[in-house]
Amino acid sequence: MILSAAEAASTTHDMPWWAFVIFIGFVIAMLLVDLKFFHTEAHTPTLKESGAWVTVWVSLALIFGIGIWVFQGGTAGGEFFAGYLIEYSLSVDNMFVFVLIFSYFQVPLAFQHQVLFYGILGAMIFRGIFILAGTALINNFEWVIYIFGAFLIFTAFRIAFGNEEVHPENNPVLKFARKRLRTTTEFDGQKLFTMENGVRAATPLLITLIFIEVTDIVFAVDSIPAIFSVTRDPFIVLTSNVFAILGLRALYFLLAGSMNKLHLLKYGLAIILAFVGVKMLLEAVDFHFAIWISLSVIIGVLALTAFLSFKIAPKEGHTLAGDTPNIPP
Repeated sequence: MILSAAEAASTTHDMPWWAFVIFIGFVIAMLLVDLKFFHTEAHTPTLKESGAWVTVWVSLALIFGIGIWVFQGGTAGGEFFAGYLIEYSLSVDNMFVFVLIFSYFQVPLAFQHQVLFYGILGAMIFRGIFILAGTALINNFEWVIYIFGAFLIFTAFRIAFGNEEVHPENNPVLKFARKRLRTTTEFDGQKLFTMENGVRAATPLLITLIFIEVTDIVFAVDSIPAIFSVTRDPFIVLTSNVFAILGLRALYFLLAGSMNKLHLLKYGLAIILAFVGVKMLLEAVDFHFAIWISLSVIIGVLALTAFLSFKIAPKEGHTLAGDTPNIPP
């Protein structure tokens, strides 16, 4: 069947409370292992190291999705993979901005890993809050889903045709932080605070972290509504988001030096967001896409975008404004 109400995004799968506890415990354990055993000192992750970590996170997501497919059925499994691909592709788009932010604040490569670690930790907390709020809104006010759909279509046009330049110096949050915090222009290793003339001062690393967190909150406003186009199940929404975020840091160091080669990615993301936005609006007339159609569209668009990005050279002037980092092999 091309259309199936039974496979509509409104489906929930009644995951038990202990599944949430086990998953959160797993995430905490993996973060501690990463922090305590693999990144105890400031260093620049090599391409080989980053590639290994990307493989680990993607493999864990794949195993987890297969587990959902086996124990909860094909619809639930398809929803997880569709949600994961949407969030992962949007996370790749985030990295374009991260490169510009690190370039603007001149953060050494060896220190970027720690900023991304705490940034991702904060991102998971904020997105968890957004997911709870979004689920509550949709459950109590069904019409909110149509607002989400219209917003995603607007976002798709903004991504495809808008100006992507980032100007941190004009950001009100950055101005507020510099006004309220005593800051120094010098880095002190990986420290967020240092002593300057006997007074505690925030290092550029803390200011960068604040900017990264604010940026991710802005991106979450786009990504959370997108996942609700695929599923309303809070467990699948949460797990697909978290798995996508966990792999972001390693993916950054793997792809950061070749961001300009993915110059067509934004058009693929725009198509996906427009598709899921229309998908949401069509629910008003009880028109639902089967999950396999959504999954096929997402995979097809991402694959075509990646292929064309490497086949078609970017136009002159259509490159990142900041310096792309030189990651060792």
